Amino acid sequence: MHLSLVIPLFNEEESLPELTAWVERVIDQGVEYEIIFVDDGSKDRSWQVIEELASANPRVKGIKFRRNYGKSAALNEGFKMCQGEVVITMDADLQDSPDEIPDLMDMINKQGYDLVSGWKKKRYDPLSKTIPSKFFNWVTSSVSGIKLHDFNCGLKAYRKDVVKSIEVYGEMHRYIPLIAKWAGFLKIGEKVVEHRERKYGITKFGLERFINGFLDLLSITFVSKFGKKPMHFFGLLGTMSFGTGFLISLYLSIEKIFFQVYRMTDRPLFYLGLVTMIIGTQLFLTGFLAEMISRSSSDRNTYLIDKRIN
Repeated sequence: MHLSLVIPLFNEEESLPELTAWVERVIDQGVEYEIIFVDDGSKDRSWQVIEELASANPRVKGIKFRRNYGKSAALNEGFKMCQGEVVITMDADLQDSPDEIPDLMDMINKQGYDLVSGWKKKRYDPLSKTIPSKFFNWVTSSVSGIKLHDFNCGLKAYRKDVVKSIEVYGEMHRYIPLIAKWAGFLKIGEKVVEHRERKYGITKFGLERFINGFLDLLSITFVSKFGKKPMHFFGLLGTMSFGTGFLISLYLSIEKIFFQVYRMTDRPLFYLGLVTMIIGTQLFLTGFLAEMISRSSSDRNTYLIDKRIN
């Protein structure tokens, strides 16, 4: 199969028929493709609409979550299901234009990119959304070293190997370029794409997503570097803390034995050394337990799926 479209959605019943028809108009006749709608626990008629579309078009497939898990979970399940050599993700609210699909496919197939991220250079969003977004993108670009203007753009294209090699959870969907880079996919590009005003429904955007996004940036930075070797992090901190406490205790012991000037327990330095040794031991044990957990964890991406189509 040439192309998979993975489209996560939440309460977008009005947009789905128009989006499906638009995609069908844009994609060339000779291209084998599938449209995978992932219903993230919608409360409206979104799933019924998907069922109707699937009955009329076998290319339309669907996944329905029993409850709302978030966009990352929806993308992760869509990535598991997709079969196309090129995978394109887009939002279901018609703010992403399917007219971009042929050019995105060419950038993957002909220009050799592993991942292409859309850049909504001209946006139709309020300042309350655009200003925090610019700050977020600047911070993420600085931390990751990936020169993209819009990490959180829902319109992205991937080589199949990329989506089959990564996992997405929490709010990690905005960091997929970073996850892909750390997985070894280094050819990451950007394309200016059209941003359209929302036609139906209401935005699902909230400022709390930036707080969660910042925490996830810290998390993914830690996990990428120490997820498979947590002892390297906790063990280093524990050794430094314990070593500091041990040196303090050694100094006080020498002073007591040879100079007999102070009682050790009367000095605040004694308690500082004792506390740092205890903390060092705890950090070392934390690293040991984290090593055991990281080797046995297998259910981080388990979601309850209610129904599937095709």
